[in-house]
Amino acid sequence: MTQLQSAVVLITGAAGGFGQELTRQLLLKGSRLILTDRPEVDLRSQVSQLQQTLGQPPGEIVACLSADLATPTGCDDLYRQTQALNLPIDVLINNAGIAILGHMVDIPTEHWEQLMQINLMAPMRLSTRFAADMVARRQGHIVNISSLAGWIAIPGLTAYAASKFGLRGFSEGLRHEVAPYNVKVTTVYPCFSRTPMLQCPRFGLWDQADKTVPIPFTTDPARVMARTVRAIERNQAEVFPDAIASSGRLAKCYLPALPNWISRQIGLSRLSG
Repeated sequence: MTQLQSAVVLITGAAGGFGQELTRQLLLKGSRLILTDRPEVDLRSQVSQLQQTLGQPPGEIVACLSADLATPTGCDDLYRQTQALNLPIDVLINNAGIAILGHMVDIPTEHWEQLMQINLMAPMRLSTRFAADMVARRQGHIVNISSLAGWIAIPGLTAYAASKFGLRGFSEGLRHEVAPYNVKVTTVYPCFSRTPMLQCPRFGLWDQADKTVPIPFTTDPARVMARTVRAIERNQAEVFPDAIASSGRLAKCYLPALPNWISRQIGLSRLSG
């Protein structure tokens, strides 16, 4: 079991939908939180509002840090900032991520390259940095927020799926490497959730589509993160925190023709305009 009470937890992408829920729920668990997000995000203002809502939770926010995780320098800077706090990280939650929607031929190269930096390279850089410290202490937990798109790639989300497939593979390999040192790795695979990410940039034919995702295909971020927190406590290797993600993963494993057929239909309907 991973003990979250009094644990020092670093959350990236703390200002996002999942990040805010993780902050709220871990404060109620009694964790000591280090929050980080992009420099242009007013993280402290969001934290202040959350603290007013919660009153005096058993946990505390130790620091709010700014970091540009789209660059190697930004990741190194975040690591240095946390080291300066002189608080060993017990749990690293790689939650920061972005999405873009559109066919690869329509998306400017710099956009999908930035996505790969934030969604895949940043978790790899941070995980290897903090994993080394955890291995030395013979304890720690790394949590990577992937996606059902790490199992099923649908047209329009090719770049996003590539980043999440990569994160899935990285997490699996890292899990085996650090297991002998009592370091845990949990990978989370949610489906679409009702967070600001649903309003991601769109390109080409996808920019002309309905901007809303049908409610039955979206999930409540509070429930998704509650199941994620429980999975962390239980040291689960993988968690599919909603019914759609769980069903999608089973279909991919045991009825692969079904999600493949659905993906083809989505692609054909979009190509036809």
